[in-house]
Amino acid sequence: MDYCALFVNPNATSVSVFPITIIKSVRFKYPCFLKQSPVSANLSITYDDEAANKKSSVHHDSLRVLEWGSLCDAVASFAGTSLGREATKAQLCSLNQTYEESLRLLEETNAAVEMHKHGGCRLDFGGIDAVLVKSAILQAQRSLPVDGNKAMAVAALLQLADTLQFNLKAAIKEDEDWYRRFMPLTEDIMGLVVNRSLVKFILQVIDEDGSVKDSASSMLKHARDRVRMLERKIYHLMESLIRNEKSEASFLEVSNIDGRWCIKSGADRLTSFKGLLLSSGSFTGSIVEPLSAVPLNDELQQARASAAKAEADVLSMLSEKMQMDLDEIEQLLNIIIRLDVVNARATYSLSFGGTCPDLFLPEGNGTSGSVASISGTKSSKAAYPIKREWTLYLPKAYNPLLLQQHRQILQKARKDVSNATNEIRRQKQGEIMSRKGDADIDLLSLEMQVTTLEQAQPVPVDFFIDHKTRVLVITGPNTGGKTICLKTVGLAAMMAKSGLHVLASESVKIPWFDAVFADIGDEQSLSQSLSTFSGHLKRISDIQFHSTSQSLVLLDEVGAGTNPLEGAALGMSLLESFAETGALLTIATTHHGELKTLKYSNDAFENACMEFDEVNLKPTFKILWGVPGRSNAINIAERLGLPSAIVDNARELYGAASAEIDEVITDMERFKQDFKEQLEEAQHHVLLSKDLYENLLVARRKIMEHSTDLRLRKMREISEAAAVARSILHRKVRQHRASVIQSSQPNPADKSRHSLGINGQHNTAEYSEPPIASKSASFVEDIKKSPSEKSQLPKIGDIVYVSSLGRRVTVLRVEPSKNEIVVQSGNMKLKLKLNDVQT
Repeated sequence: MDYCALFVNPNATSVSVFPITIIKSVRFKYPCFLKQSPVSANLSITYDDEAANKKSSVHHDSLRVLEWGSLCDAVASFAGTSLGREATKAQLCSLNQTYEESLRLLEETNAAVEMHKHGGCRLDFGGIDAVLVKSAILQAQRSLPVDGNKAMAVAALLQLADTLQFNLKAAIKEDEDWYRRFMPLTEDIMGLVVNRSLVKFILQVIDEDGSVKDSASSMLKHARDRVRMLERKIYHLMESLIRNEKSEASFLEVSNIDGRWCIKSGADRLTSFKGLLLSSGSFTGSIVEPLSAVPLNDELQQARASAAKAEADVLSMLSEKMQMDLDEIEQLLNIIIRLDVVNARATYSLSFGGTCPDLFLPEGNGTSGSVASISGTKSSKAAYPIKREWTLYLPKAYNPLLLQQHRQILQKARKDVSNATNEIRRQKQGEIMSRKGDADIDLLSLEMQVTTLEQAQPVPVDFFIDHKTRVLVITGPNTGGKTICLKTVGLAAMMAKSGLHVLASESVKIPWFDAVFADIGDEQSLSQSLSTFSGHLKRISDIQFHSTSQSLVLLDEVGAGTNPLEGAALGMSLLESFAETGALLTIATTHHGELKTLKYSNDAFENACMEFDEVNLKPTFKILWGVPGRSNAINIAERLGLPSAIVDNARELYGAASAEIDEVITDMERFKQDFKEQLEEAQHHVLLSKDLYENLLVARRKIMEHSTDLRLRKMREISEAAAVARSILHRKVRQHRASVIQSSQPNPADKSRHSLGINGQHNTAEYSEPPIASKSASFVEDIKKSPSEKSQLPKIGDIVYVSSLGRRVTVLRVEPSKNEIVVQSGNMKLKLKLNDVQT
């Protein structure tokens, strides 16, 4: 869209933007801007419905060629109710979701997925007949009696809502975080209004099969008892009449005709009892109502009428009770249908392995990469500008229709194998297997088919489109997968916008597109006398006219269907137009080599091609990025055995310049492949380095822990040695004092000399005796000395003296490393330090 009108109301807080193409007239009043030229305008607008309808038509045609309707049907099949399936299709086919609505839909889908993972709060609506409930609501609104089946459907709906609430409350009670993870569905479920008394009343008066119970009212019970009594009485009467007709008994039969009991007889058979001859219709015999049964039949009809009236009274009373809560029931039904739609989206995602997309809002036509983004997995409503590297990040994405088709074919093949196995088993059991070999061969071929299908999984595609890229040109051979790639991207964009998870193996980042336009396939128009080429041009013209700066445009075989030179020129001009003023992103496929050169003159372009296996002469359906595709027709023809003269002539006609271009493309492909391999190798080495670094950190931590343990052990040993040294020192001091006390007293003659000697010793001690700490330190050093430095180590069997015991003992074992010795003294074995014994 080239122009739009921007209306600003000074008394309002909002700004309105209207496409010029759908505005017929404007009266001037408030300031208005057309492009960048200010004018005065009156905020009175008349819309061009024809233009709006035209845009909707173009959009619907685009979704048709993308096969969006088939995907909608596939998702709707996961809904549990018929109304849910219809609502799912309606929601997915809606084209007017805003960005905020798309985020809300994704949040709902994520919540339903969490409920499935929880298990206890799974949304299962398979037991609800929403059509009957809706019919019951309509009957109650018209004050009509609600029949039993519809009443039971209402009760089932209320019971399901009650159970859903109970399970949700139990989950939240177990873990409060479930309340947040189930949002926004938590508020919907907790807000359900369930009238348990109505459920109780329905179950009291209505049976499981939908019939009114006898206990519903006393009048009904009395009427039905009378009906059963009269039916038994009439039946016994008929039996007695038939028994009296002994010769004709085998040709007579009791029958009920229009509620009246009668007797049927064969053709040309007369009965002895009198009765009323009734119309036999197509029956060849006669139908007689015996006269004796007429009053009983009349009475039976009256009893049945009384029972029917009593039933109607019960159902009317039930309808009156429903009318009291009719608004709540209708609201409850609408919420359940909406939850069914959400559950269908979530179940589809879980079934096919979908991933919640990171849906962001592009800022506009700029190419700076600045966007307003809100992740689809968050509940925040505040948009904020961020920088993004990719416009579209779609790794390993599957085409949902291709994946569904493969799954259906595989399931059918497995079912055929199962049926064949059961048939062979049945034939073996019945011993009627005449062609055993053929059956075995069929089973083997079916099993091989299943194996082949399991190995031939659909190939995912990668789309990594830089934020600077506005147009992507994809080239490649026919049947190479270009069209499938276009449809995959288009369907992924619509799925994200509609609240569906995208079928990709990793998290995807995809912009919110206001519309997806596609020109795919042969679009001849006989009604408008348009050829294939004209049909493409007409559609592309409509797409360019209606696309905006937030649109996605998909063009298949652009410029095809006419003279190659003119088609290439037209295709280049179209793509350059889209790059300058067109959609947010345009993806085009082509066979024209000239379109590959646009990348080298315009940064808004990017090239990609479909990979082709020249050895096996078949496409791989993988995308090579940054590399333009090259022609393989001549090489394929040569490998298929076309005469060499024809091949050489074709190469000559093709031209040396084109061949050189193909060689350059080949070198680029080889370089691309080598770069990819080296990148993968580098990534592998990075992972190995990361593992080695983590191992080194673990080893460093263990070494530090071991060092700390050793230091603590040494300190403990030193502390123990010091304690032993102090003990020995104190013992030596005590021994010395004891020996001094026990020494003999000095003679009187020597008393004076002795006193002088003692005084001298004291004086010497005062000036020469070292501090106790120094003596302890020297003693510890003495302990640390090896036994060989102090004395000869004793040997086993030696007799040594232990000063602390004051006796001699025998050596049993010597442990120099521990500085210990084991001795025996009498009947006792002692472990002592080597320093405690004297040889």
